[in-house]
Amino acid sequence: MPKTILVTGGAGFIGSHLVPALLDAGHSVRILDTLAPQIHGHRPEGLDWLSGNDKLDFIRGSVTDRDDLTAALDGAEAVIHLASETGTGQSMYQIARYTEANVQGTALLMEVLATTRHHSVGRVLLSSSRSVYGEGGYVRSDAPDGPRLTPAARSATALKARQWDPVCPDTGAPLTAVPTREDDRTAPSSIYAATKLIQEDLLRITCDSLGIGYGILRLQNVYGEGQSLKNPYTGILSIFSTRVRRGLELPIFEDGLESRDFVHVSDVAAAFLAALERAEPVNTIINVGSGQQTSVREVAESLSRAFDTKPQIVVTGQYRLGDIRHNVADVTRLHALLGLTPRIDLDTGLRRFAEWVSQQPLPEDRLAQANAELKAKGMMG
Repeated sequence: MPKTILVTGGAGFIGSHLVPALLDAGHSVRILDTLAPQIHGHRPEGLDWLSGNDKLDFIRGSVTDRDDLTAALDGAEAVIHLASETGTGQSMYQIARYTEANVQGTALLMEVLATTRHHSVGRVLLSSSRSVYGEGGYVRSDAPDGPRLTPAARSATALKARQWDPVCPDTGAPLTAVPTREDDRTAPSSIYAATKLIQEDLLRITCDSLGIGYGILRLQNVYGEGQSLKNPYTGILSIFSTRVRRGLELPIFEDGLESRDFVHVSDVAAAFLAALERAEPVNTIINVGSGQQTSVREVAESLSRAFDTKPQIVVTGQYRLGDIRHNVADVTRLHALLGLTPRIDLDTGLRRFAEWVSQQPLPEDRLAQANAELKAKGMMG
């Protein structure tokens, strides 16, 4: 049965794909979004899709404002909580800002639900992050059938010595990354990751106590058409796409072999829709990724080819505190509970992304500015 859905942060990248999917499925949608300048620019553009649909209501406001939240929740039957500050490096020195937006915003959302009599919210879905795992799942290279390990965050000393790969904390033996399962140990290595894990606990505990169904979707590296090309603090593909278009080199941290799981935004939207429309709430955590491990160097090369240009890659040996080495999702639960298998492979997704980017105004390249801030704060070497 169609519902009225509140999507916090719904004017952003994921929301721009999820909201149309919700509308196509017959739901009514209310968006609460601040239109933050770091994401949308000081004069937000490209938001015409927020108007002209009688089933879509937009409120410019913040999840950290009680009055905004109360108004946005009025009549809502489900909440998809996307609103969040994102950016691993930036979070390491803008700690209060990230905590206010991510932790306090989620806490206030839960408090309003807990203290509002006769509200109609029956399900809450949270956009969490693979970053909560820290280094994700590993096994010892000499004992691949042995116990799963989650190494601690790499120290500044190790990174300075160019010791990129984590080792067994007990023996110092080399480790091999394996797909990370939802029941693997969480070990955030950045402030951003810590705030996402706190969000999960706030939502789980509150929803359990109130009898509200919930789902926590731990997203891998989401990319695709519509992502912000203005934000130099997050989104490696948007940062690299600007540099490719400007004919600039693509600087890659560490040795270029650090790897991620890149998942197309349309597959992410499909996961939220499936979790929303499932007859019974999942009441658990689900990884949302492609299940494919790709090095940063490989994705830079593939992106360049998608733009029909020769890769200009420079492996810098630089590093950022808080970055992880490897993470790829085990997506067994995604298929078992939501019946989903990611549809968009990386090459197809990058071609679609490149075609969309080529139609956008050419942004200023602000990577050097972002890196300078990290260096000034002692967060980059």
